[in-house]
Amino acid sequence: MGVIWDSLVWIWDALCDFGVYLYGNLDLVAFLILAAVTILAALYVVHDKEVMHSAFYLALVFFCVGLFYFFLEAEFLGVIQMLVYVGAITILFAFSVMLTRRYIVTKEEDDSDE
Repeated sequence: MGVIWDSLVWIWDALCDFGVYLYGNLDLVAFLILAAVTILAALYVVHDKEVMHSAFYLALVFFCVGLFYFFLEAEFLGVIQMLVYVGAITILFAFSVMLTRRYIVTKEEDDSDE
């Protein structure tokens, strides 16, 4: 019983120390979460089959890059990144895709009834 109890106390103390470390470094936690979101969104830009979804994932990537500038204490660059890239370039890309999208007419399989 003493060995099991000591192991549980050691695990609990380690978890508490880790929680204190995370609470002291919330900017690091936020940075790591933002980095994971950025990487996943960038992968979805490349691998998504819908062009409009890729455009919106690209907007998310641009927005996250703007937030990275805020982490670097370059607020002006972050605001410019969000206004120019998210607000203008991505929306322009989305509008161009919507306006020039051509639907491929596929032959329906109603010929089998004849």
